[in-house]
Amino acid sequence: MSALNRVRPACARRGLATSRAAAQPRTSLRALLRQEAADHRARQAAFGQYMRLAPGTLRASKPAPRAPSLESVPAHIARPPYAESGTPPRWPTRIPILAADEVARMRAAARIARDALALGGRMVRPGVTTAAIDAAVHRFIVAQGAYPSCLNYMGFPRAICTSVNNVIAHGIPDARALADGDIVNIDVTVYKDGFHGDTSATFAAGGVDRRGLELVEATREALRAAIRACGPGVPFAAIGRAVEALVAPLGYSVSEELTGHGIGRDFHQNPLVYHHANDHPGAMEPGMAFTIEPIVCQGAAAGVQWPDGWTVSTADGGRAAQFEHTLVITQGGAEVLTE
Repeated sequence: MSALNRVRPACARRGLATSRAAAQPRTSLRALLRQEAADHRARQAAFGQYMRLAPGTLRASKPAPRAPSLESVPAHIARPPYAESGTPPRWPTRIPILAADEVARMRAAARIARDALALGGRMVRPGVTTAAIDAAVHRFIVAQGAYPSCLNYMGFPRAICTSVNNVIAHGIPDARALADGDIVNIDVTVYKDGFHGDTSATFAAGGVDRRGLELVEATREALRAAIRACGPGVPFAAIGRAVEALVAPLGYSVSEELTGHGIGRDFHQNPLVYHHANDHPGAMEPGMAFTIEPIVCQGAAAGVQWPDGWTVSTADGGRAAQFEHTLVITQGGAEVLTE
């Protein structure tokens, strides 16, 4: 699950057209609106053929946890500190350095997350609901004696995030059946023996068009390029440079609003890992663990948060794809724990 930097609420989407039009004469206003509508249609056509998702209501409706709920996590399974209250602990100010035994425990959690993601990916096809995928992944995780980290994290109501087409991140699994041509990101985090492991991937449902498949493959390769850049003494900013160097020449943009993050005993902790070109300070050291999870968008990467308080979609309706791994820095480079 990405760390949230900043996202506009859904009600802000119309602000640009309104402010630009406010000082225009009536005839200019009509012409401006016609031109904006034409530009919007042209952008949509360039993005390809797919179903654009929108919130069912603009009324604030942040959901409460619902089945599969906390009651469906067996009592013997250790829970993270926020499991009952929904409130995570404060982030530690320093980046933790993991000892070898801690890395081993984290590796075990990461491998459960990897296998849970593979299960969810095998279920992706037209006609299957994201709620059904969530339920199956939930059952798999608890069968391994682990806790689905997303469940009740700051009140998130499900075990996993499922983000379809123009949804950037934090989509809530629901009763909508996947349609032929959808792309869907499944984001899985697992808590086991005191440590979290976090991973995600974007899958194709049925016959996805060429533009969609190209976006998915470019995002997958962006994650690989970012991982190759990692090692002891390397600036964290090298991750964003590697991602942007790959996707920008292809005409894609990278979300600056959602980031990777440190991970270990806490689900989210320092460092924040930016996937766009940046000059943020800090360098990698052996024992540091964090996620790399670039979100690559067809159009502008600006996000709009839905009234459910979680789902973030692109402001322009373009599709987004994401891939994620958890890794730990070693003396000789980086170990991908969720691979």
